[in-house]
Amino acid sequence: MTQELTTPPATAGRTPDTDTPAADWWRDAVIYQVYVRSFADGDGDGIGDLPGIRARLPHLAELGADAVWLTPFYASPQADGGYDVADYRAVDPLFGTLQDADDLVREAHRLGLRVIVDIVPNHTSDQHSWFRAALAGGPERERYHFHPGKRSAVPAQGPAAPPNDWESVFGGPAWTRTEDGDWYLHLFAPEQPDLNWEHPDVRAEFESVLRFWLDLGVDGFRIDVAHGMVKAEGLPDIGAREQAKLIGAQELPFFDQDGVHEIHRSWRRLLDSYDGQRIAVAEAWAPSPERLALYVRPDELHQAFNFQFLNCPWDAAEMREVVDASLAATRSVGAPTTWVLSNHDVVRHPTRYGGGEQGLRRARAAALLMLALPGSAYIYQGEELGLPEVTDLPDEVRQDPSFFRAEGQDGFRDGCRVPIPWTADGSSYGFGGGGSWLPQPAAWAGLSIEAQTGDPRSTLELYRSALALRRALPGLGDGEMEWLEAPADMLAFARPGFVCTVNTGACAVELAVPGRPLIATAPLEFTGGNVTIPAESAVWWAI
Repeated sequence: MTQELTTPPATAGRTPDTDTPAADWWRDAVIYQVYVRSFADGDGDGIGDLPGIRARLPHLAELGADAVWLTPFYASPQADGGYDVADYRAVDPLFGTLQDADDLVREAHRLGLRVIVDIVPNHTSDQHSWFRAALAGGPERERYHFHPGKRSAVPAQGPAAPPNDWESVFGGPAWTRTEDGDWYLHLFAPEQPDLNWEHPDVRAEFESVLRFWLDLGVDGFRIDVAHGMVKAEGLPDIGAREQAKLIGAQELPFFDQDGVHEIHRSWRRLLDSYDGQRIAVAEAWAPSPERLALYVRPDELHQAFNFQFLNCPWDAAEMREVVDASLAATRSVGAPTTWVLSNHDVVRHPTRYGGGEQGLRRARAAALLMLALPGSAYIYQGEELGLPEVTDLPDEVRQDPSFFRAEGQDGFRDGCRVPIPWTADGSSYGFGGGGSWLPQPAAWAGLSIEAQTGDPRSTLELYRSALALRRALPGLGDGEMEWLEAPADMLAFARPGFVCTVNTGACAVELAVPGRPLIATAPLEFTGGNVTIPAESAVWWAI
């Protein structure tokens, strides 16, 4: 017979006292990423903001998240979505005021949600007061990487070439020439000059910035480009083109240099001086899980994003290999592993997994896999709705700087940043009262939070139920796991009192019933002591 599983009702998020948190809350936390521009618009200008986020925080509590991570909302010319910061202690008027930030943190804490904010230490905006003074020839020049160019073959022509062959992650040279003939380094857009972390003023300034936000009450930081602050001595050439494709695959002189670790150790000491277990999460690309694990040694950062898992294809053998390598690397330093399927820089995983109904089936199964693994999980806004990538945005509405530069990132990050739908109608499906800064597909009305709430077959209710179970079952979260024997294309593993099975194959698989079914992404068929698990689906079992 076919059994329709009943899942537990959605429950409100727990409300811990954030001043006296449970020990090591971050080791198994579920952290929800908010891309500030695209979550909720409170003032009707079509762009998400802090008051909009504050008003929608109950959704995150009801979903079952433990913390919210906010992308940059600091004063910025917005050349790269706020990752070009002009003032680290000010809120950009586009997103609200400093009082709005304070109100948001207090409301989140009232709802039992911790708040993690982005910090961008690798580079500033070219409109930052330091860089403007540097261009004017002031001593601030030493706080960046200004260098003379390479000499031309014709001496009279002067230093006509950049100092080395480094390329921007966004494409094109990583150097821009100034009016006085020198060049400055920018591993991203020209509007994002890299800081020189060998200069003591840089280190002192960022310690002050961290204290500013910790004193306001934030619970931690996501460190943008945590692997990039230190460059190899002498700035050696790489000798290869399309260097963005090498990130995370091989050693590069501008990323993952050993010197970054002393910076992170100093930040850990600062965080530990505050009450309430404030944490730091590294966005770090490293060529191996072992190199990545160095960022989360006991005296360094608390977490690092596991991009190997995010980049893993929909294949049982490859997924198992990535899970094993990830757990082994973090276990070696006593750190938890993090699991993430999507974020604001990559194609949404329902589309990466094939798109359409197949992509959604796989994405739902991947969600149960991720939430059952040991460690901490990150959810990107709209993931709980099963939102696909928007692949047909007109060129004239795109704002991703890499779209306008060749041979860098794929240039299509706008497709995962389209504002999310809250209601089934309205000009922006409840995002705000004045449209949205990127157009939303008409089909998203049916994927809105309003449309999916109460539908037991919806992706939203799947996430709500899974997160409620994850919180209720003592065997989930941080801890150990054990692989079980399973047919080809299947993943099966046990945790205390619990089994997770995932069928990645194109055909249904029959198994002996592992236990009592708790939640499944597709209906199960039971025959005697066996169960048929549909293709591209996952099940949680109590044993």
